[in-house]
Amino acid sequence: MSAVEIRGLTKRFGTLQALAGVDLALGDGEILGLLGPNGAGKSTLVRALMGRVRPDAGEILLFGRPADDAGARDVLGYVPQEIALYPGLTGEQNLRVFGRYLGLERAALDAAVGRGLEFSNLVDRARDPVEQFSGGMKRRLNLAIGLLHQPRIVLLDEPTVGIDPQSRERIYDMIVELSARDVAILYTTHYMEEAERLCDRVAVIDNGRVIAVGTRDELVRSTVGGARRVVVQADRPIPAEIAAAFPGAVADGDRLSLATESASTAIPALLGAFERAAVGVRDLELQRPGLESVFLHLTGRELRE
Repeated sequence: MSAVEIRGLTKRFGTLQALAGVDLALGDGEILGLLGPNGAGKSTLVRALMGRVRPDAGEILLFGRPADDAGARDVLGYVPQEIALYPGLTGEQNLRVFGRYLGLERAALDAAVGRGLEFSNLVDRARDPVEQFSGGMKRRLNLAIGLLHQPRIVLLDEPTVGIDPQSRERIYDMIVELSARDVAILYTTHYMEEAERLCDRVAVIDNGRVIAVGTRDELVRSTVGGARRVVVQADRPIPAEIAAAFPGAVADGDRLSLATESASTAIPALLGAFERAAVGVRDLELQRPGLESVFLHLTGRELRE
């Protein structure tokens, strides 16, 4: 049985079709990355899972139960992108306050606070005000709060935004530990390297539809294949005629990407086209295919914040 099963989910806001028949499943203990350009429907999908948006059609099942059944969403935990903490309270006090919001009391609350401090590696800072915490410490506490009630499904929305590399590594460890406990994780991110490193599978959403789902290798094989990607950074916006001269090339401002099976032929041809158009080349990179290539192939855009 899937931890989450979404069938035919649709949602419209006026003339905007935010979700257009989403089908998606999340396995027990799986980390599923959700990638999509801004406005693709990621936020609406997460809000629908949390019950904060009522879909127009379709259904959401959580371990086989309709999400709207009484108590069905008790298995969900949510960690928002925004830091949701009380800065004047200590780390321990924050955990206690949010634990009470979740209905925890007495021994259960004490145990949850202890788990949260251990999990976030903040035992030594438990009595310090959160306003004195670094960005990474706040992120870790934010994550621990979303897990106080030991949910079986966790929705993580950009959990590493704006933190240092060391704190990012600690959060990666926390996520891997959760998955090892058979917690199902839906992970939204703008960082391709995170998705490649952490996620068992990746779902790409665009224009309110899931347009591809699979492991990294499955998605690469089914889209760009073995082709490499030539990325050219120009000194000014790239004229449309340059991209038009190379089938499959995508120009985005001063950056052009081209998937090719023969880099030794494509690179000289590209450089010649830039020279004839009097457009300077600041950098050129030859990349092996990965999720960035897949995303660009499927959406025609790069994944940027």
